Amino acid sequence: MWKKAAMAISSAAAIVTMSACGGASAGSSSGTPAAAVPEGKSIVVYYSATGNTKRAAETIAKETGSDIYAITPKVPYTEADLDYNNSASRVSKEHKDSSIRPAYTEDVENWNDYKVVYLGYPIWWGEAPAIVYTFTEHHSFDGKTVIPFATSYSSPLGDSGENLFRAAKTGTWLPGECFTGGGKTDDVLGWIHSLKK
Repeated sequence: MWKKAAMAISSAAAIVTMSACGGASAGSSSGTPAAAVPEGKSIVVYYSATGNTKRAAETIAKETGSDIYAITPKVPYTEADLDYNNSASRVSKEHKDSSIRPAYTEDVENWNDYKVVYLGYPIWWGEAPAIVYTFTEHHSFDGKTVIPFATSYSSPLGDSGENLFRAAKTGTWLPGECFTGGGKTDDVLGWIHSLKK
């Protein structure tokens, strides 16, 4: 399914079917073995609204020896902005209008030096937040391997990784993982270890 979409989008891009969301490693949650991560300098790029994705990102960075970069909104999200039950809130408006691309501050230094990118985000309405699309659409992933990861309380990874890949149009995207329950450290470590096999 994804491979056909990848070919239709760009011959320079490739993707492997994503795993389902799980609380443990990709292998144990979906029954599909995780693809091995290639050698090369790596970075964890993430957006975190409440701290759950940040904790997962820091665990991944420490365990893999990766650099880390937080996507920081130019206009910070307030608690009211994050109220998804309010149809007039900022996140609700971004969900309804898929063309919205919130700006972020600064950027990754020496982007071209990285070969592996762990891309993290919370799941909102089954998707990555709009600001993650801003980052993805402003960077070339050509020659890079991208590994999505997400945090949520109960939602699966769904098509979020596929949709980010469609936005990126470049890069090789490996199976991703969604950590429910806020992203427990043991679950994140289990997933990382499965990628090294």
